[in-house]
Amino acid sequence: MVQIYTGNGKGKTTAAIGLAIRTLGRGNKVCLIQLMKNAAFGEILFLKNFSNIDIFQFGTKEFVNLKTPTKTDFEEAEKAFQKTKDAINSKKYDLIIIDEINVAVSWKLLPVEKQLELMELTTNAEIVMTGRHASKEVLAKADLVTEMKEIKHYFAKGIPARKGIEF
Repeated sequence: MVQIYTGNGKGKTTAAIGLAIRTLGRGNKVCLIQLMKNAAFGEILFLKNFSNIDIFQFGTKEFVNLKTPTKTDFEEAEKAFQKTKDAINSKKYDLIIIDEINVAVSWKLLPVEKQLELMELTTNAEIVMTGRHASKEVLAKADLVTEMKEIKHYFAKGIPARKGIEF
């Protein structure tokens, strides 16, 4: 099954991490692949305490500049794609989370065809793809789609991202 968590609201990665915790709690094996993220976020610090999870981060310490992505941004997205393909084909995971893949595709770091290719691979693993701007093709192909919708956010009041809440 392929699940998509998308939308402009907060909570897509958090929902995926919640599913990872549920899966780990049952003694199953999880693979977390993050695109455009390469830092010790709170969830990474926590999940590293578990032996049944493999975590792979692809990206740089800086945010991707949507107007001028670097060669490294494209290379890191391609590495994430290859790692995801390998993880799915390995058949050793019960849950594979591909965090921010929708954004990477939306920003043209990866072509949508590669995301669709991942969705077509044969596996018994649950696949979760997160990030804003999921394409219509991906939404149509998925087995489950959840849209996080922002109603109100304190960022609009100028409150910055908070350690332990947003990262």
